Amino acid sequence: MLRPCSLLLWQVAVSLSSHVVTASRCGGGSDIFTALRENSPMGQFISELGMTAEAGANKAERATSLRLCVSGDDAAWFYLEGRTLRLNASDPRVLDREAHGPMLIAELTCYQDNVIQTKFRILVEILNENDNRPKFVKETIHRFTVSELTAVNSVLFTVKAMDADGDMISYIIDPSSRDPQFFRIDLPNSGKIVLNKPLDYETRTQLQVLIWAQEVNTEEKFNISAVLTVNIEDGDDQYPHFLPCTPISPGDPVCVSPNYSTNISQKQQDLVLKFSPGPIRAEDGDRGLNTSLIYSILSGGDQSQFRINNRTGEIQLTRAVPLRHQEKTFTLTVMVCQEDDRLKYSVVSVLIRVLNENTFPPVFNRTTFKGFIVENLSPASIVTTYGNQVLQIKASDRDFSDGLNPNIHYSILPPSGLYQVTDGGVLIARTDRLHAFDRHKVVARDAESGEEVSALVDIEVLQTGQSVPHGAVAEQQMFGNVDIRLAGGIIAMILLLLLSAVVFLMLRAVKRR
Repeated sequence: MLRPCSLLLWQVAVSLSSHVVTASRCGGGSDIFTALRENSPMGQFISELGMTAEAGANKAERATSLRLCVSGDDAAWFYLEGRTLRLNASDPRVLDREAHGPMLIAELTCYQDNVIQTKFRILVEILNENDNRPKFVKETIHRFTVSELTAVNSVLFTVKAMDADGDMISYIIDPSSRDPQFFRIDLPNSGKIVLNKPLDYETRTQLQVLIWAQEVNTEEKFNISAVLTVNIEDGDDQYPHFLPCTPISPGDPVCVSPNYSTNISQKQQDLVLKFSPGPIRAEDGDRGLNTSLIYSILSGGDQSQFRINNRTGEIQLTRAVPLRHQEKTFTLTVMVCQEDDRLKYSVVSVLIRVLNENTFPPVFNRTTFKGFIVENLSPASIVTTYGNQVLQIKASDRDFSDGLNPNIHYSILPPSGLYQVTDGGVLIARTDRLHAFDRHKVVARDAESGEEVSALVDIEVLQTGQSVPHGAVAEQQMFGNVDIRLAGGIIAMILLLLLSAVVFLMLRAVKRR
């Protein structure tokens, strides 16, 4: 039975032949100094009591009683079994050094006839066992925020793990985690995480790394891990750039500035210009900061003929271009800079073309052009027309005094590998892949106004030695003579067949007679 004070009672009986307990049995004991491992089981032996025993000579001595009592703050951890002191532990109540401390302290009192005879100290050291795993201090493994401007080799943060057994802890970065290359630990026992390579918010806004805390001085090497998330804070290290952004190379945040261009006419004024490939707009290279930007025209404004909105980048034509103006283009130099740091800026060129007033569209003088090619051994030939003249497909534009618009470009649709058309409207053919007859569409496009006109071209291949017709009538006559000769041959063949049939019938009639 478990109880804080154990009573041992020996009655002297006349009928017994055993030794009699007398007052002298409280003597001969001593203080108990011993050690016990934590987590020891119930009833674990602690110590044997060293009480002496002498025989009593008379009945009065044999009638005395002896009582032993364990008291003190830790008395509940002990019980007496005869003269043996044992551990009083149970399943829900385990002897744990980390919970109860390194020592159990109690006192053993010896009573005889309820009178204290002696007192002995009980001091039991609780020996530590490696029964606890290290645990990270919660405050050291939260989500961290680090500026991208942090210098390499700087200590970013410090992690800390505690071991209830007091074991030494070492920290390791798991190389199989997502971003181990950005971090290192120079002193394994310190827990200080050092930046190993530069950070860049524009390429990575968040990093993750797995940290292990492991016991160093134990056989078990208990460990624990934690995944740390590091948010990268944008720093002001990028310049503004114009849009659309074309990276110099894949993955490189540096942009090549676009070429902005637009067309205006001499009559236009008080107009917000629309540019290609898009509006003049820039953004801060530090997307996380998105600093306000200011636009300005550095040069080419031609005495405020063009005005820019310093907040939006819109350019306005303030007045019409004079008719006597000789320049056909304006080239503006536009700058954008950060409002809070004007040393961070970018510059771009803006091309504005002045177009003549466009009243008439380009036109062809016919809907179908006729071309000829004579078979020859050369790889390419110029397509000719009647009279063996070079076929020139030209569109005229009445907006020009001579009818020749220098901004018209010609093309063949659909694109053909057999024929090409020059800017002068001359057709060139590959003679090694010709067909007897080809029909193509030629398109003339005004590069300034975007207006288009089209015409058909029929190309006929002539045999070697065959002359090019002098005109449409001669062509019809030549092909007409060919048709007459062909018809005469056909009629002669028909008459020959009829004559043969008549002779055959006459011979057959003679045989019957």
